[in-house]
Amino acid sequence: MAAKHYVIIGNGVAGNAAAAVIRERDAGGRITIVSLGALLFYDRYRLPEVIEGQTDWRRFLVHPPAYYEDSRIVVRRRCRVAQVDPARHLLTLGHREEMTYDALLVASGGRGHLPMALSEFAPLLERFDSYRQAMAVAAALGADGGVVMLGGDIQGIAVARKLAAAGHRVTLVPSDHLFWPHRVAFEAYPRYLAALGQMGIEVVEGGAVERIEATGEVGRRVVMEDGRTYDGKVVMPYYGLAPALDFMAGSGVDTERGLLVNPELRTTDESIWAAGDVCQIWSAEENAYRFYYGWTNVKAMGETAAGNMTGGGETFHTFLDERLAVTEAGALHSSFWDYER
Repeated sequence: MAAKHYVIIGNGVAGNAAAAVIRERDAGGRITIVSLGALLFYDRYRLPEVIEGQTDWRRFLVHPPAYYEDSRIVVRRRCRVAQVDPARHLLTLGHREEMTYDALLVASGGRGHLPMALSEFAPLLERFDSYRQAMAVAAALGADGGVVMLGGDIQGIAVARKLAAAGHRVTLVPSDHLFWPHRVAFEAYPRYLAALGQMGIEVVEGGAVERIEATGEVGRRVVMEDGRTYDGKVVMPYYGLAPALDFMAGSGVDTERGLLVNPELRTTDESIWAAGDVCQIWSAEENAYRFYYGWTNVKAMGETAAGNMTGGGETFHTFLDERLAVTEAGALHSSFWDYER
């Protein structure tokens, strides 16, 4: 019998956790990770260390290159998945290559959401989602450049606290995505906003962004609808995540905002599973599909999906406390910042 071919779309936490479990449970199976990026799996949660001067990309790798060879895991880097055909168990890559699979795990994660009203200003915005982007931000900031952060989701606040601790001026223009994906009661906001101030983050009160301009003096300027302006070397948007699922269009697999999966993380196709920021998991308790975020949850999803792809029958359970907290020192702390590397 031919070896079973497991294909994983995504080279992040979920995909690599899944690959490790598959290899443990199926010593003879073929494992292929398809990655859009150029680097092997690296710790994106540590990217703010670039601001502190850690610029050697090898320090961010979770596994050395030899790990993949020893584990017989093939990583196809710089490959974009263009389409998935479940009926033929077939992936089509962006360069027209076709790849067959026996079992497919979609762990492609999410990309930063940008509100439609700001889409025309996208070329003036800096992301911090990859090593290359983090290095570009560090170069633009220099030793003492200011940052204007828009939205204020919890990933952005993690970056903002590192920037502030490194001596950069950080101005936060909040939106409805402030503290996302945490669910915060209205009456709790003053306490959490005070905690942001304690961390050195200036929070703008009220108003909406009208436009973003390039300026020769400081780099970028955010203009509010009421005429207020905020300057910085870079402007960074943090409005939550949108699942990266373009390649699933027309596949017939059920989606809402993300891929819909049961508690075993199987999609509506018998040969396709999903894990991480890309999927919505059925919750009988809430009678709804919901997302789960954070390194701990995403890693557990990858492991659960892999176990079930290789004949198991486990269900996903989260053990992560999703509440925000304020430390004794008065700073903000999120459970999504806690994880094991």
